[in-house]
Amino acid sequence: MTVSRRGVLAGGAAAAGALATSGCATTTIPGTLGGADFSRGHRLRAGALPTPTGLEERSAVVIAGGGVAGLAAGWRMAEAGFHDFVLLELEDRTGGNARSGASAVTRFPLGAHYLPIPNREARALIHMLTRFGMITGADASGAPIYDEFQLCADLEERLFWRGSWQEGLFPKTGLSDEDQAQHRAFEAAMAQFSRANGNDGRPAFAVPMALSSTDPAFTALDRSSFAQWLDGKGWRSPPLRAHIRYSMRDDYGTEPEHVSAWAGVHYFAGRRGWAAGGVGDSELVWPEGNDRLAGLMAAACHGRIRAGQTVFRAAAEGEEAVIDTFDTAANRSHRFRARAAILAMPQFVAARITPGISAKSFSYAPWVVANVHVSALPSGPGTGLAWDNVSAASESLGYVVATHQTASGAEGPSVLTWYNALSRQAPAAARKAMLTKPLSAWQAEVRDDMLAMHPELEGAITHIDVWRWGHAMVRPTPGFLTDPARRAAQDTAPPLLHAHSDLSGLSLFEEAHFRGVLAAERAMTALGHPFESLL
Repeated sequence: MTVSRRGVLAGGAAAAGALATSGCATTTIPGTLGGADFSRGHRLRAGALPTPTGLEERSAVVIAGGGVAGLAAGWRMAEAGFHDFVLLELEDRTGGNARSGASAVTRFPLGAHYLPIPNREARALIHMLTRFGMITGADASGAPIYDEFQLCADLEERLFWRGSWQEGLFPKTGLSDEDQAQHRAFEAAMAQFSRANGNDGRPAFAVPMALSSTDPAFTALDRSSFAQWLDGKGWRSPPLRAHIRYSMRDDYGTEPEHVSAWAGVHYFAGRRGWAAGGVGDSELVWPEGNDRLAGLMAAACHGRIRAGQTVFRAAAEGEEAVIDTFDTAANRSHRFRARAAILAMPQFVAARITPGISAKSFSYAPWVVANVHVSALPSGPGTGLAWDNVSAASESLGYVVATHQTASGAEGPSVLTWYNALSRQAPAAARKAMLTKPLSAWQAEVRDDMLAMHPELEGAITHIDVWRWGHAMVRPTPGFLTDPARRAAQDTAPPLLHAHSDLSGLSLFEEAHFRGVLAAERAMTALGHPFESLL
Protein backbone atom coordinates (compact mmCIF):
# COMPACT_ATOMS: atom_id res chain seq x y z
CA MET A 1 0.00 0.00 0.00
CA THR A 2 1.15 3.49 -0.39
CA VAL A 3 -0.89 6.43 0.05
CA SER A 4 -1.40 5.96 3.79
CA ARG A 5 -4.68 7.61 5.08
CA ARG A 6 -4.48 11.09 7.10
CA GLY A 7 -11.76 17.66 16.20
CA VAL A 8 -12.74 19.94 13.74
CA LEU A 9 -10.98 20.12 10.41
CA ALA A 10 -9.01 23.33 9.91
CA GLY A 11 -10.60 25.41 7.23
CA GLY A 12 -13.73 23.30 7.16
CA ALA A 13 -17.13 24.91 7.11
CA ALA A 14 -19.21 23.68 10.01
CA ALA A 15 -22.35 21.98 8.84
CA ALA A 16 -24.78 19.21 9.58
CA GLY A 17 -26.59 17.08 7.04
CA ALA A 18 -29.82 15.18 6.88
CA LEU A 19 -28.79 11.57 6.44
CA ALA A 20 -31.11 8.84 5.22
CA THR A 21 -30.03 5.20 5.26
CA SER A 22 -31.70 2.03 4.15
CA GLY A 23 -34.12 0.76 6.75
CA CYS A 24 -33.31 3.60 9.15
CA ALA A 25 -35.14 6.74 10.10
CA THR A 26 -33.67 9.98 8.82
CA THR A 27 -31.10 11.28 11.29
CA THR A 28 -28.79 14.26 11.49
CA ILE A 29 -25.10 13.65 12.05
CA PRO A 30 -22.81 16.52 13.09
CA GLY A 31 -19.86 17.12 10.83
CA THR A 32 -17.78 19.48 8.74
CA LEU A 33 -17.06 19.71 5.02
CA GLY A 34 -13.48 20.83 4.44
CA GLY A 35 -10.54 20.61 2.12
CA ALA A 36 -7.73 22.60 0.61
CA ASP A 37 -8.64 26.26 0.22
CA PHE A 38 -10.20 26.07 -3.24
CA SER A 39 -10.97 29.79 -3.31
CA ARG A 40 -7.27 30.71 -3.08
CA GLY A 41 -6.36 28.24 -5.78
CA HIS A 42 -9.15 29.45 -8.05
CA ARG A 43 -8.13 33.08 -7.52
CA LEU A 44 -4.60 32.16 -8.57
CA ARG A 45 -5.97 30.43 -11.66
CA ALA A 46 -8.01 33.50 -12.56
CA GLY A 47 -4.98 35.76 -12.17
CA ALA A 48 -6.93 38.24 -10.04
CA LEU A 49 -4.10 39.26 -7.70
CA PRO A 50 -2.76 42.80 -7.24
CA THR A 51 0.68 44.08 -8.24
CA PRO A 52 3.25 44.01 -5.40
CA THR A 53 3.68 47.21 -3.41
CA GLY A 54 6.13 48.38 -0.77
CA LEU A 55 9.77 47.52 -0.28
CA GLU A 56 11.11 44.32 -1.79
CA GLU A 57 12.40 41.71 0.64
CA ARG A 58 15.60 39.74 0.12
CA SER A 59 16.36 36.17 1.15
CA ALA A 60 19.10 33.88 -0.11
CA VAL A 61 16.52 31.16 -0.80
CA VAL A 62 12.74 31.31 -1.10
CA ILE A 63 10.81 28.03 -0.85
CA ALA A 64 7.38 28.33 -2.47
CA GLY A 65 5.21 25.59 -1.01
CA GLY A 66 4.95 24.03 2.44
CA GLY A 67 4.01 20.46 1.60
CA VAL A 68 6.39 17.57 2.27
CA ALA A 69 8.84 18.60 -0.49
CA GLY A 70 9.04 22.21 0.65
CA LEU A 71 9.39 21.23 4.30
CA ALA A 72 12.09 18.70 3.38
CA ALA A 73 13.99 21.43 1.56
CA GLY A 74 13.77 23.70 4.60
CA TRP A 75 14.70 20.87 6.98
CA ARG A 76 17.73 19.97 4.84
CA MET A 77 19.05 23.54 4.75
CA ALA A 78 18.57 23.98 8.49
CA GLU A 79 20.22 20.60 9.06
CA ALA A 80 23.23 21.85 7.09
CA GLY A 81 23.42 25.05 9.11
CA PHE A 82 21.99 27.25 6.36
CA HIS A 83 19.25 29.53 7.71
CA ASP A 84 18.89 32.35 5.18
CA PHE A 85 15.63 31.11 3.69
CA VAL A 86 11.91 31.76 3.90
CA LEU A 87 9.12 29.27 3.21
CA LEU A 88 5.84 30.57 1.74
CA GLU A 89 2.71 28.42 2.09
CA LEU A 90 -0.63 28.96 0.36
CA GLU A 91 -2.74 27.46 3.14
CA ASP A 92 -2.94 28.65 6.73
CA ARG A 93 -0.74 25.76 7.80
CA THR A 94 1.93 23.59 6.26
CA GLY A 95 1.85 19.85 5.60
CA GLY A 96 0.23 19.49 2.18
CA ASN A 97 -1.63 16.22 1.83
CA ALA A 98 0.01 15.00 5.04
CA ARG A 99 -2.06 17.35 7.19
CA SER A 100 -4.11 16.18 10.16
CA GLY A 101 -7.07 17.14 12.30
CA ALA A 102 -7.85 16.66 15.98
CA SER A 103 -10.73 16.20 18.36
CA ALA A 104 -11.15 15.55 22.05
CA VAL A 105 -10.67 11.84 21.26
CA THR A 106 -7.46 11.84 19.22
CA ARG A 107 -5.53 13.37 16.37
CA PHE A 108 -6.31 11.83 12.98
CA PRO A 109 -5.03 12.05 9.39
CA LEU A 110 -6.61 14.09 6.61
CA GLY A 111 -4.45 12.47 3.94
CA ALA A 112 -1.25 10.40 3.94
CA HIS A 113 -1.29 8.21 7.00
CA TYR A 114 1.88 6.07 7.18
CA LEU A 115 5.48 5.66 6.04
CA PRO A 116 6.80 2.23 5.01
CA ILE A 117 10.20 1.32 6.41
CA PRO A 118 12.59 3.01 3.94
CA ASN A 119 14.85 1.19 1.52
CA ARG A 120 18.61 1.20 2.06
CA GLU A 121 19.00 3.68 -0.83
CA ALA A 122 16.79 6.31 0.91
CA ARG A 123 19.81 7.74 2.74
CA ALA A 124 18.46 11.23 3.39
CA LEU A 125 15.20 9.89 4.81
CA ILE A 126 17.00 7.40 7.05
CA HIS A 127 19.20 10.25 8.29
CA MET A 128 16.14 12.34 9.09
CA LEU A 129 14.36 9.51 10.90
CA THR A 130 17.51 9.04 13.00
CA ARG A 131 17.57 12.74 13.86
CA PHE A 132 13.89 12.53 14.85
CA GLY A 133 14.53 9.58 17.19
CA MET A 134 12.51 7.10 15.15
CA ILE A 135 15.68 5.14 14.45
CA THR A 136 17.40 4.46 17.74
CA GLY A 137 20.55 2.67 16.59
CA ALA A 138 21.90 -0.01 14.28
CA ASP A 139 22.64 -3.71 14.53
CA ALA A 140 26.01 -5.34 13.81
CA SER A 141 25.34 -5.25 10.06
CA GLY A 142 24.44 -1.55 10.11
CA ALA A 143 20.70 -2.12 9.64
CA PRO A 144 18.62 0.56 11.41
CA ILE A 145 16.86 -0.28 14.67
CA TYR A 146 13.44 1.38 14.75
CA ASP A 147 11.57 2.56 17.82
CA GLU A 148 9.07 -0.26 18.23
CA PHE A 149 6.41 2.09 19.62
CA GLN A 150 6.24 3.87 16.26
CA LEU A 151 5.96 0.69 14.21
CA CYS A 152 2.45 -0.43 13.34
CA ALA A 153 1.10 -2.67 16.08
CA ASP A 154 -0.56 -6.00 15.34
CA LEU A 155 -2.98 -6.53 13.67
CA GLU A 156 -1.69 -4.47 10.71
CA GLU A 157 -4.30 -5.14 8.03
CA ARG A 158 -7.35 -7.25 7.33
CA LEU A 159 -9.90 -7.85 4.57
CA PHE A 160 -13.68 -8.24 4.80
CA TRP A 161 -14.25 -11.15 2.43
CA ARG A 162 -17.49 -13.06 1.95
CA GLY A 163 -19.05 -12.07 5.23
CA SER A 164 -16.11 -12.25 7.62
CA TRP A 165 -12.77 -10.64 8.34
CA GLN A 166 -9.43 -12.27 7.57
CA GLU A 167 -5.85 -11.19 8.16
CA GLY A 168 -4.08 -9.77 5.11
CA LEU A 169 -5.46 -8.04 2.03
CA PHE A 170 -5.64 -10.95 -0.42
CA PRO A 171 -8.44 -13.53 0.00
CA LYS A 172 -7.45 -16.82 1.62
CA THR A 173 -10.67 -18.76 1.03
CA GLY A 174 -13.13 -19.36 -1.80
CA LEU A 175 -10.45 -19.28 -4.51
CA SER A 176 -10.38 -21.60 -7.50
CA ASP A 177 -7.22 -23.50 -8.43
CA GLU A 178 -6.72 -21.05 -11.29
CA ASP A 179 -7.10 -18.06 -8.96
CA GLN A 180 -4.43 -19.47 -6.69
CA ALA A 181 -2.12 -20.34 -9.57
CA GLN A 182 -2.34 -16.85 -11.06
CA HIS A 183 -1.75 -15.25 -7.67
CA ARG A 184 1.36 -17.38 -7.13
CA ALA A 185 2.66 -16.51 -10.59
CA PHE A 186 2.08 -12.81 -10.05
CA GLU A 187 3.78 -12.87 -6.65
CA ALA A 188 6.77 -14.74 -8.11
CA ALA A 189 7.09 -12.21 -10.93
CA MET A 190 7.02 -9.28 -8.51
CA ALA A 191 9.63 -10.94 -6.29
CA GLN A 192 11.87 -11.42 -9.31
CA PHE A 193 11.51 -7.76 -10.26
CA SER A 194 12.30 -6.79 -6.67
CA ARG A 195 15.59 -8.73 -6.77
CA ALA A 196 16.58 -7.60 -10.25
CA ASN A 197 19.35 -5.16 -11.12
CA GLY A 198 19.76 -3.41 -14.44
CA ASN A 199 22.79 -3.29 -16.72
CA ASP A 200 23.79 -0.08 -14.93
CA GLY A 201 24.06 -1.93 -11.61
CA ARG A 202 21.07 -0.18 -10.08
CA PRO A 203 17.99 -1.89 -8.63
CA ALA A 204 15.35 -2.32 -11.30
CA PHE A 205 12.86 -0.55 -9.02
CA ALA A 206 14.07 1.74 -6.23
CA VAL A 207 12.59 4.15 -3.72
CA PRO A 208 13.30 7.00 -4.43
CA MET A 209 12.45 6.15 -8.03
CA ALA A 210 15.24 8.38 -9.39
CA LEU A 211 17.69 5.72 -8.19
CA SER A 212 16.01 3.00 -10.26
CA SER A 213 17.74 1.38 -13.21
CA THR A 214 17.47 3.02 -16.62
CA ASP A 215 17.91 -0.37 -18.30
CA PRO A 216 15.42 -0.53 -21.23
CA ALA A 217 14.50 -4.05 -20.13
CA PHE A 218 12.58 -2.39 -17.30
CA THR A 219 11.81 1.13 -18.49
CA ALA A 220 10.03 -0.31 -21.56
CA LEU A 221 7.20 -1.22 -19.18
CA ASP A 222 6.24 2.46 -19.18
CA ARG A 223 4.91 2.20 -22.74
CA SER A 224 1.74 0.35 -21.74
CA SER A 225 -0.80 0.40 -18.96
CA PHE A 226 -0.60 -2.02 -16.07
CA ALA A 227 -3.90 -3.56 -17.13
CA GLN A 228 -2.54 -4.22 -20.62
CA TRP A 229 0.60 -5.76 -19.19
CA LEU A 230 -1.44 -8.04 -16.91
CA ASP A 231 -3.64 -9.07 -19.84
CA GLY A 232 -0.53 -9.96 -21.81
CA LYS A 233 0.51 -12.31 -19.03
CA GLY A 234 -2.95 -13.91 -18.99
CA TRP A 235 -3.54 -12.82 -15.40
CA ARG A 236 -7.27 -12.14 -15.40
CA SER A 237 -8.31 -13.86 -12.16
CA PRO A 238 -11.07 -11.67 -10.62
CA PRO A 239 -9.68 -11.81 -7.05
CA LEU A 240 -6.18 -10.98 -8.30
CA ARG A 241 -7.37 -8.10 -10.46
CA ALA A 242 -9.54 -6.76 -7.63
CA HIS A 243 -6.50 -6.78 -5.32
CA ILE A 244 -4.36 -5.03 -7.92
CA ARG A 245 -7.10 -2.45 -8.54
CA TYR A 246 -7.25 -1.71 -4.81
CA SER A 247 -3.45 -1.29 -4.75
CA MET A 248 -3.34 1.10 -7.71
CA ARG A 249 -6.15 3.23 -6.34
CA ASP A 250 -4.63 3.22 -2.86
CA ASP A 251 -1.21 4.47 -3.98
CA TYR A 252 -1.97 6.34 -7.17
CA GLY A 253 -5.70 7.14 -6.97
CA THR A 254 -6.03 5.63 -10.43
CA GLU A 255 -7.45 2.56 -12.16
CA PRO A 256 -4.95 -0.03 -13.49
CA GLU A 257 -6.08 0.86 -17.03
CA HIS A 258 -4.56 4.33 -16.54
CA VAL A 259 -1.42 3.41 -14.56
CA SER A 260 1.90 2.88 -16.32
CA ALA A 261 2.98 -0.76 -16.14
CA TRP A 262 6.31 0.49 -14.77
CA ALA A 263 4.53 2.25 -11.92
CA GLY A 264 2.30 -0.77 -11.35
CA VAL A 265 5.27 -3.09 -10.97
CA HIS A 266 7.07 -0.49 -8.86
CA TYR A 267 4.23 -0.61 -6.33
CA PHE A 268 4.81 -4.32 -5.72
CA ALA A 269 8.56 -4.57 -6.37
CA GLY A 270 10.03 -1.23 -5.32
CA ARG A 271 10.00 -1.59 -1.55
CA ARG A 272 12.75 -3.48 0.27
CA GLY A 273 12.55 -2.03 3.75
CA TRP A 274 15.97 -2.07 5.45
CA ALA A 275 15.70 -2.67 9.18
CA ALA A 276 17.05 -4.78 11.98
CA GLY A 277 14.90 -7.43 13.63
CA GLY A 278 12.99 -8.53 10.55
CA VAL A 279 10.60 -5.55 10.53
CA GLY A 280 11.46 -4.32 7.03
CA ASP A 281 7.92 -4.97 5.81
CA SER A 282 6.34 -2.87 8.55
CA GLU A 283 5.13 0.74 8.57
CA LEU A 284 5.70 3.75 10.78
CA VAL A 285 2.28 5.03 11.86
CA TRP A 286 0.99 7.76 14.13
CA PRO A 287 -2.53 8.90 15.09
CA GLU A 288 -2.12 12.02 12.92
CA GLY A 289 -0.51 10.10 10.05
CA ASN A 290 2.42 11.65 8.20
CA ASP A 291 1.71 15.00 9.80
CA ARG A 292 3.99 13.73 12.58
CA LEU A 293 6.89 13.98 10.13
CA ALA A 294 5.63 17.19 8.53
CA GLY A 295 5.36 18.83 11.93
CA LEU A 296 8.90 17.87 12.90
CA MET A 297 10.26 19.23 9.61
CA ALA A 298 8.27 22.44 10.12
CA ALA A 299 9.79 22.79 13.60
CA ALA A 300 13.24 22.75 12.00
CA CYS A 301 12.10 25.76 9.90
CA HIS A 302 10.86 27.66 12.95
CA GLY A 303 10.57 31.40 12.34
CA ARG A 304 11.00 31.04 8.59
CA ILE A 305 7.51 29.89 7.60
CA ARG A 306 4.92 32.37 6.36
CA ALA A 307 1.48 30.89 5.83
CA GLY A 308 -1.44 32.33 3.88
CA GLN A 309 0.85 33.31 0.99
CA THR A 310 -0.35 32.81 -2.58
CA VAL A 311 2.74 32.81 -4.78
CA PHE A 312 1.53 34.02 -8.18
CA ARG A 313 4.75 34.78 -10.05
CA ALA A 314 8.18 33.15 -10.08
CA ALA A 315 10.68 34.30 -12.67
CA ALA A 316 14.40 34.41 -13.26
CA GLU A 317 15.87 37.86 -13.75
CA GLY A 318 19.53 37.39 -14.52
CA GLU A 319 21.03 35.40 -11.67
CA GLU A 320 18.19 36.21 -9.29
CA ALA A 321 14.75 34.78 -8.70
CA VAL A 322 11.81 37.14 -8.33
CA ILE A 323 8.86 35.82 -6.32
CA ASP A 324 5.56 37.70 -6.08
CA THR A 325 3.15 36.59 -3.38
CA PHE A 326 -0.24 37.71 -2.10
CA ASP A 327 -0.55 37.91 1.67
CA THR A 328 -4.10 36.82 2.53
CA ALA A 329 -4.14 38.37 6.01
CA ALA A 330 -2.64 41.71 4.92
CA ASN A 331 -4.66 41.72 1.68
CA ARG A 332 -1.73 42.93 -0.38
CA SER A 333 1.01 41.60 -2.62
CA HIS A 334 4.71 41.55 -1.82
CA ARG A 335 7.90 40.84 -3.78
CA PHE A 336 10.90 38.74 -2.79
CA ARG A 337 14.27 38.61 -4.50
CA ALA A 338 16.46 35.59 -3.90
CA ARG A 339 19.57 33.95 -5.24
CA ALA A 340 17.56 30.74 -5.56
CA ALA A 341 13.89 29.85 -5.42
CA ILE A 342 12.60 26.32 -4.85
CA LEU A 343 9.17 25.80 -6.40
CA ALA A 344 7.87 23.07 -4.10
CA MET A 345 4.44 22.92 -5.68
CA PRO A 346 2.49 20.69 -8.08
CA GLN A 347 3.45 21.13 -11.69
CA PHE A 348 0.03 22.46 -12.67
CA VAL A 349 0.51 25.31 -10.17
CA ALA A 350 4.09 25.98 -11.27
CA ALA A 351 2.86 26.27 -14.86
CA ARG A 352 0.51 29.10 -13.85
CA ILE A 353 3.17 31.22 -12.21
CA THR A 354 6.35 30.54 -14.19
CA PRO A 355 6.88 31.37 -17.89
CA GLY A 356 7.80 28.41 -20.07
CA ILE A 357 6.54 25.69 -17.71
CA SER A 358 4.15 23.11 -19.15
CA ALA A 359 1.80 20.85 -17.23
CA LYS A 360 -0.33 19.54 -20.09
CA SER A 361 0.87 15.97 -19.61
CA PHE A 362 0.27 15.96 -15.84
CA SER A 363 -3.05 14.77 -14.42
CA TYR A 364 -4.17 14.52 -10.81
CA ALA A 365 -6.39 12.15 -8.86
CA PRO A 366 -9.16 13.52 -6.59
CA TRP A 367 -9.70 11.91 -3.18
CA VAL A 368 -12.15 12.08 -0.31
CA VAL A 369 -11.22 11.37 3.31
CA ALA A 370 -13.77 11.09 6.11
CA ASN A 371 -13.04 10.96 9.81
CA VAL A 372 -15.78 8.98 11.53
CA HIS A 373 -16.07 9.45 15.29
CA VAL A 374 -17.49 6.39 17.03
CA SER A 375 -18.47 5.86 20.64
CA ALA A 376 -17.33 2.22 20.46
CA LEU A 377 -14.98 0.39 18.14
CA PRO A 378 -16.36 -2.13 15.61
CA SER A 379 -15.84 -5.86 15.95
CA GLY A 380 -17.49 -8.32 13.54
CA PRO A 381 -16.82 -11.99 12.74
CA GLY A 382 -13.25 -13.03 11.99
CA THR A 383 -9.96 -11.49 13.07
CA GLY A 384 -9.74 -8.66 15.57
CA LEU A 385 -9.74 -5.00 14.58
CA ALA A 386 -6.65 -4.05 12.55
CA TRP A 387 -5.00 -0.71 11.86
CA ASP A 388 -6.00 -0.94 8.16
CA ASN A 389 -9.40 -2.45 7.34
CA VAL A 390 -10.61 -3.04 3.76
CA SER A 391 -13.81 -4.56 2.36
CA ALA A 392 -13.65 -6.55 -0.88
CA ALA A 393 -17.29 -5.64 -1.48
CA SER A 394 -16.80 -1.87 -1.17
CA GLU A 395 -15.84 0.78 -3.70
CA SER A 396 -14.03 2.61 -0.91
CA LEU A 397 -10.45 1.88 0.18
CA GLY A 398 -11.53 1.08 3.72
CA TYR A 399 -10.44 2.81 6.90
CA VAL A 400 -7.62 3.05 9.41
CA VAL A 401 -7.99 3.34 13.19
CA ALA A 402 -6.45 6.52 14.59
CA THR A 403 -6.17 5.04 18.11
CA HIS A 404 -4.56 1.78 16.97
CA GLN A 405 -1.20 2.60 18.58
CA THR A 406 -2.58 3.68 21.95
CA ALA A 407 -2.88 1.63 25.10
CA SER A 408 -6.65 2.01 24.95
CA GLY A 409 -6.76 1.10 21.24
CA ALA A 410 -8.97 -1.92 21.87
CA GLU A 411 -11.65 0.20 23.48
CA GLY A 412 -13.81 3.12 22.39
CA PRO A 413 -14.31 5.91 21.61
CA SER A 414 -12.18 6.28 18.52
CA VAL A 415 -11.85 7.88 15.07
CA LEU A 416 -11.97 5.74 11.95
CA THR A 417 -10.38 7.46 8.95
CA TRP A 418 -12.15 6.39 5.75
CA TYR A 419 -10.65 6.80 2.26
CA ASN A 420 -11.89 6.79 -1.29
CA ALA A 421 -10.15 7.58 -4.57
CA LEU A 422 -12.62 9.01 -7.10
CA SER A 423 -11.16 7.01 -9.97
CA ARG A 424 -14.25 5.80 -11.85
CA GLN A 425 -14.62 9.11 -13.72
CA ALA A 426 -12.10 11.23 -15.57
CA PRO A 427 -10.33 13.42 -12.97
CA ALA A 428 -11.89 16.73 -14.07
CA ALA A 429 -15.42 15.30 -13.96
CA ALA A 430 -14.75 13.65 -10.60
CA ARG A 431 -13.44 16.92 -9.16
CA LYS A 432 -16.51 18.80 -10.31
CA ALA A 433 -18.84 16.20 -8.79
CA MET A 434 -16.80 16.17 -5.59
CA LEU A 435 -17.08 19.93 -5.12
CA THR A 436 -20.82 20.07 -5.75
CA LYS A 437 -21.80 17.10 -3.57
CA PRO A 438 -23.19 18.30 -0.20
CA LEU A 439 -21.98 17.18 3.19
CA SER A 440 -25.16 15.18 3.88
CA ALA A 441 -24.62 13.09 0.74
CA TRP A 442 -21.00 12.38 1.64
CA GLN A 443 -22.03 11.45 5.17
CA ALA A 444 -24.68 9.07 3.83
CA GLU A 445 -22.12 7.37 1.57
CA VAL A 446 -19.58 7.00 4.36
CA ARG A 447 -22.11 5.83 6.94
CA ASP A 448 -23.67 3.26 4.60
CA ASP A 449 -20.25 1.90 3.72
CA MET A 450 -19.21 1.61 7.36
CA LEU A 451 -22.47 -0.10 8.33
CA ALA A 452 -22.13 -2.59 5.46
CA MET A 453 -18.83 -3.66 7.03
CA HIS A 454 -19.97 -3.22 10.63
CA PRO A 455 -23.72 -3.41 11.32
CA GLU A 456 -22.82 -3.22 15.00
CA LEU A 457 -21.87 0.45 14.50
CA GLU A 458 -25.56 1.37 14.16
CA GLY A 459 -26.07 4.11 16.74
CA ALA A 460 -22.34 4.36 17.55
CA ILE A 461 -21.39 6.91 14.86
CA THR A 462 -21.43 10.32 16.52
CA HIS A 463 -19.71 12.61 14.02
CA ILE A 464 -18.54 12.49 10.38
CA ASP A 465 -16.11 15.09 9.04
CA VAL A 466 -15.41 15.04 5.30
CA TRP A 467 -12.25 16.39 3.67
CA ARG A 468 -11.88 16.78 -0.10
CA TRP A 469 -8.63 16.75 -2.08
CA GLY A 470 -9.21 18.00 -5.63
CA HIS A 471 -5.63 17.34 -6.78
CA ALA A 472 -4.52 14.82 -4.19
CA MET A 473 -1.77 13.20 -6.21
CA VAL A 474 -0.17 13.06 -9.63
CA ARG A 475 -1.28 10.07 -11.76
CA PRO A 476 1.59 7.92 -13.15
CA THR A 477 -0.01 7.35 -16.55
CA PRO A 478 1.76 5.42 -19.33
CA GLY A 479 4.68 7.41 -20.68
CA PHE A 480 5.40 9.38 -17.50
CA LEU A 481 9.00 8.12 -17.34
CA THR A 482 9.88 9.71 -20.66
CA ASP A 483 7.56 12.72 -20.42
CA PRO A 484 9.56 15.79 -21.61
CA ALA A 485 7.84 18.17 -19.17
CA ARG A 486 8.61 15.95 -16.19
CA ARG A 487 12.24 15.49 -17.23
CA ALA A 488 12.69 19.22 -17.89
CA ALA A 489 11.39 20.04 -14.40
CA GLN A 490 13.83 17.52 -12.89
CA ASP A 491 16.80 19.18 -14.56
CA THR A 492 16.23 22.78 -13.47
CA ALA A 493 19.10 24.81 -11.99
CA PRO A 494 19.28 27.98 -9.90
CA PRO A 495 17.88 30.53 -9.71
CA LEU A 496 14.66 28.48 -10.22
CA LEU A 497 14.54 24.92 -8.91
CA HIS A 498 11.61 22.51 -8.81
CA ALA A 499 10.88 20.15 -5.92
CA HIS A 500 7.75 18.04 -5.73
CA SER A 501 6.68 14.38 -5.93
CA ASP A 502 5.25 15.30 -9.37
CA LEU A 503 8.83 15.09 -10.62
CA SER A 504 8.79 11.39 -9.74
CA GLY A 505 5.30 10.75 -11.06
CA LEU A 506 4.64 8.91 -7.78
CA SER A 507 2.93 10.75 -4.94
CA LEU A 508 4.83 9.13 -2.08
CA PHE A 509 6.36 10.70 1.02
CA GLU A 510 9.76 9.28 0.08
CA GLU A 511 9.60 10.88 -3.37
CA ALA A 512 8.58 14.31 -2.09
CA HIS A 513 11.28 14.16 0.59
CA PHE A 514 13.96 13.19 -1.94
CA ARG A 515 12.97 15.98 -4.34
CA GLY A 516 13.01 18.56 -1.56
CA VAL A 517 16.41 17.48 -0.25
CA LEU A 518 17.84 17.40 -3.79
CA ALA A 519 16.64 20.94 -4.52
CA ALA A 520 17.99 22.23 -1.20
CA GLU A 521 21.41 20.70 -1.87
CA ARG A 522 21.47 22.20 -5.37
CA ALA A 523 20.61 25.60 -3.93
CA MET A 524 23.30 25.38 -1.25
CA THR A 525 25.86 24.32 -3.85
CA ALA A 526 25.02 27.32 -6.01
CA LEU A 527 25.33 29.62 -2.98
CA GLY A 528 28.67 28.11 -1.95
CA HIS A 529 27.46 26.81 1.40
CA PRO A 530 29.54 23.77 2.49
CA PHE A 531 27.72 20.54 3.33
CA GLU A 532 28.08 16.79 3.02
CA SER A 533 25.44 15.41 0.68
CA LEU A 534 22.85 13.02 2.10
CA LEU A 535 21.96 11.67 -1.36
